[in-house]
Amino acid sequence: MAYAGKVDQRLHELLPPSDLAPEKLHEAMRYSCLAPGKRLRPALCLACAEAVGGPAESALDAGCAIEMVHSFSLIHDDLPAIDDDELRRGSPSCHVRFGEATAILAGDALFALAFQTLSNAPACADTVLASLRLLTAAVGTQGLVGGEAIDISSEGSAVDEATLERIHAWKTGSLIAASCTLGALFGGGDAAAQSRFAQYGRQVGLAFQIADDILDEVGTSAQLGKAAGSDRMRGKATYPALHGIDRSRAAAREHAQSGVLSLLESERTTFLVQLADFAVERLS
Repeated sequence: MAYAGKVDQRLHELLPPSDLAPEKLHEAMRYSCLAPGKRLRPALCLACAEAVGGPAESALDAGCAIEMVHSFSLIHDDLPAIDDDELRRGSPSCHVRFGEATAILAGDALFALAFQTLSNAPACADTVLASLRLLTAAVGTQGLVGGEAIDISSEGSAVDEATLERIHAWKTGSLIAASCTLGALFGGGDAAAQSRFAQYGRQVGLAFQIADDILDEVGTSAQLGKAAGSDRMRGKATYPALHGIDRSRAAAREHAQSGVLSLLESERTTFLVQLADFAVERLS
């Protein structure tokens, strides 16, 4: 994917070199953030910038900031105090490779570097300020971190549909929606366009999360890059647990279709439509 290549190259430039003190911390940051992955969130950011008529490069640093935040969340999710996962993207988790203390600090440092990167993005001051407000809201107590907190507190308990929707919308949907909104913002899109892309991101984000829930039930560890069946083992609140596999598949398709329909015909880039399709095609 062309977007992923651009993002990886820029991440290599933005992340501190592993031979710079403190070396172990910087090595852990690079190990986690540069691990092979889809680069879904930054790719969405760049694609949405292009969809509103701007160059992909206008949103490159924003996309890298988002990937740093995502990597921070994965490092902390894998810790023994939260999900206790020993594998991530097919390799040992950061805390397994470097120890818990370094993993915690690597996550913290990536979170800080994300906002340093975004604050230095090559754009006007108003755009940068708006982007900082968007991303901080997406990762706060009404976003990624809040969704994770509810997810943890719900383990082993029966949850209703509203709680499940909130977990998924905040924990996953908020950062994906922010990726799309930031792309539209840096690409020069107006408020209406940003709102449409945010809706696309929320819906496609939910489709991806529901699909991930299903794959945890029916997929293999090789497909997932981590242990399969871990959600059920920990009593996680998931779509299959509440609705069953068939209804969950249908819900993933509905959210993906809703995301595409939220865009104007002229904004339906091939990549965005294909990505929405991919969210559910993984279940075939």
